[in-house]
Amino acid sequence: MTALLFGILTLALVGPIPAALARAEWPLYAPRAAMTLWQAIALAAVLSAFSTGLAIAANLLAPGPDGTPTTTPAAELERLGWFTWTVYVLVFIGTVVIGLRLMFTIAAVGLRTRTRRRSHRTLIDLLDRVELRRRSGSDIRILDVSTPMAYCLPGLRSRVVLSEGVLARLSTDELAAVIEHERAHLRARHDLVLEAFIALHAAFPRWVRSESALSAVRLLAEALADDQAVQATGRTSVGRALVACADATAPRGAMAIGGPTTVARLQRLTHQTSAAGSARRLSITAYTLAAALLVVPTLAVAIPWLTELSRLLGQ
Repeated sequence: MTALLFGILTLALVGPIPAALARAEWPLYAPRAAMTLWQAIALAAVLSAFSTGLAIAANLLAPGPDGTPTTTPAAELERLGWFTWTVYVLVFIGTVVIGLRLMFTIAAVGLRTRTRRRSHRTLIDLLDRVELRRRSGSDIRILDVSTPMAYCLPGLRSRVVLSEGVLARLSTDELAAVIEHERAHLRARHDLVLEAFIALHAAFPRWVRSESALSAVRLLAEALADDQAVQATGRTSVGRALVACADATAPRGAMAIGGPTTVARLQRLTHQTSAAGSARRLSITAYTLAAALLVVPTLAVAIPWLTELSRLLGQ
């Protein structure tokens, strides 16, 4: 029963729950709390998947007729029957495979992303037209291209990259808003959050994962960076900068200020003041749900295992 419950919880946390949250509008008005909730859902999904495997393993090693744990396949087959034993083993193997695939995917995504960023960082340092700024150690790089580009490259040697095409569109205040937006991404390391969700998205089978979860997390990361820019330069400057940079592009592995999230973020800036009153209640609710998602499954696994361990040590 424990394995079944955790299996259902796992499927819910990688399918319908993320899909429903991605369709909701309230996360945009409490982005920090919503991001925490998304991370809790992702972590709880992984914990529940592993808990399913642990529960299956516990059934395989349950006491036999003489009260001692069955620790050999022959004894387990005799106690469970071949069909039940096969199902338990296949589910357990599937859980282990997903865990191994998740670890491999995290490593592969991280390695690919950092290799791509390192190569791109070297290229833009060479192409930067402002030699004095580069020598001074500033993180800003300006490319002499007419295509609108405004993005950041996270990492130990982070960069904020702007093109002449984007500079020609921006006033002084709007440029400050763009730079503050990108530096907010770098300070908060939003790239690491996105990497974790990319790995989780790739690790679970296509038929259970939510295609909209990653897009929702990307939107929240942009909203958080917008908020930092608003605090530094004002709502009007950020809004105008978003309009000016709506078609700005960025290479893979970078985080651009423009893109498909622009319209939703502009609407958010317009209605954010009217939604300020409910933002606190939304945040408290989201933080509470995030804590519950992490604490309840963990206790549900830990308490039975600790109880059984105490029983075995007491014999």
